[in-house]
Amino acid sequence: MLVEATISLSILTLIGLVMLKLALNILQPRQWALQQALSDAYVSYERAYAERLPFATLTSATSPWPAYPTTTSSSVQLGQLSGGVAVTGTVLRTRFPDSNNLPIDSGSGTPATNPASMKVWKVQSVLTYQIGGRSYAKSRTVIRSQ
Repeated sequence: MLVEATISLSILTLIGLVMLKLALNILQPRQWALQQALSDAYVSYERAYAERLPFATLTSATSPWPAYPTTTSSSVQLGQLSGGVAVTGTVLRTRFPDSNNLPIDSGSGTPATNPASMKVWKVQSVLTYQIGGRSYAKSRTVIRSQ
């Protein structure tokens, strides 16, 4: 009778461990999807920030997006998972002048090729982050003109 009870308890313990492992396997993809949603939300913020920044600030020396080849790098918190675990990443920012900009605006255009003296900049943000030991990158590019 003791042997049967021990075997029954062992089988129930094994079934409990298998069920726990299955439950954890179900939760892991949800964590990945949640972190993807957090990173998507952050790059949407970056795009909105690039679109709403006044053009004079965008092209100034103190711009959050310096002129290429210079970049700025900053650590950011993308959000928090359940339990208060912070999800962090690194944002690299830079901006590129359009080749048809006038030389005063970092381009090689001429009054003949750019008669309206348009200033066009490509503003780029690259977010890098890690999930489960794998590195990911997302970027957003905004074209600004004046």
